[in-house]
Amino acid sequence: MGAVFPTPDKSMSSPLLKTPLNEVHRAAGAKMVDFGGWDMPVQYSGLLDEHHTVRNAVGVFDVSHMGEIEVRGPEALKLVEYVTTNAAGRLAEGQAQYSALLYSHGGFVDDILVHKVAGDSYFLCVNASNQDKDFAHIAAANKDAGFDCEVEFASPKYAQIAIQGPKALATAQKLTDSPLSPIRYYWFTDGIFAGVPARMARTGYTAEDGFEIYVAPENAAHVWTAIMDAGAEFGIKPCGLGARNTLRLEGAMALYGHEIDASIHPFEAGLAWIVKLEKGDFIGRDAIKDKKDSITRRLTGFEMRGRGIGRDGYEVAVNGSPAGWVTSGSPGPTVNKNIGLCYLPIEHAKPGVPIEIMIRNQAVLAETVPTPFYRRAK
Repeated sequence: MGAVFPTPDKSMSSPLLKTPLNEVHRAAGAKMVDFGGWDMPVQYSGLLDEHHTVRNAVGVFDVSHMGEIEVRGPEALKLVEYVTTNAAGRLAEGQAQYSALLYSHGGFVDDILVHKVAGDSYFLCVNASNQDKDFAHIAAANKDAGFDCEVEFASPKYAQIAIQGPKALATAQKLTDSPLSPIRYYWFTDGIFAGVPARMARTGYTAEDGFEIYVAPENAAHVWTAIMDAGAEFGIKPCGLGARNTLRLEGAMALYGHEIDASIHPFEAGLAWIVKLEKGDFIGRDAIKDKKDSITRRLTGFEMRGRGIGRDGYEVAVNGSPAGWVTSGSPGPTVNKNIGLCYLPIEHAKPGVPIEIMIRNQAVLAETVPTPFYRRAK
């Protein structure tokens, strides 16, 4: 029977959680907000400035609120394969993949990153607001199936800092002797970064090149300062959740609670590519295996044609009749258009369809478009 390391008890009345960099943010004058129970910076110099800094140079984000789960033991791969949709068995050591946890009915528990540390060791990065339920979901599957492995709620062991933008590589390389250039997208290495042990993953959620650096919480402030110093010549700036959101939206990257949740399955969300039905059984497979070619709605990109912004939750109409809803919407600073993602009936979920977004009870014209809205030059 697999062992389970418990998650800390968190009371509903608890004060806001803080990352190890909370005092750094406040000392720098960041505007702080309650983000899913965490006290997080939404912006420093301003959303637009931070967005453009990441697109054109390099920005740094505190993403230490994200969760980490470690799976270790002789049957670690069997458990990871059983609880995730992608084919973890195809990973080489030092490789990562985007994947998902599903409920038995096929809806999302969460979208996650799976890292293969070794043949008997996997490192999962999960969304901040879902980390407790993700751990419970995986631990229950391990217990019920009786895999010979351990599942550890490892979030307290890690701080995570994301260095993102065209100058991310040049910035990060100053701080490690590990060669970073040969690391391909969605690969990682363990080594010394800014003088401390770290996991350096060429991943991120900004549609730019970059690295996500995992270090012990007690080293976070030192590493943050070292990154800021190393990137000074490139114009590095600290960035908040506001820019992180507009950057990921331009890349049409799903956000849990918006594009995906327990009521949405991967084929509707345009994420068929992370579902490997052929690999064998996994939680949710039976519920979705016949849905790939019979979906009735699909996530679709749109641009506003009329005046206004299609915000999250706004109703979408086609030919005057209610048809769907906006999952994410905002100005796209790089593309210089008001953009968004919405769910539409499958017959309308294609580029070039006129739609209306209901903004303050007024139907404002928009049009469906291909995604992503922005793709970086290779």
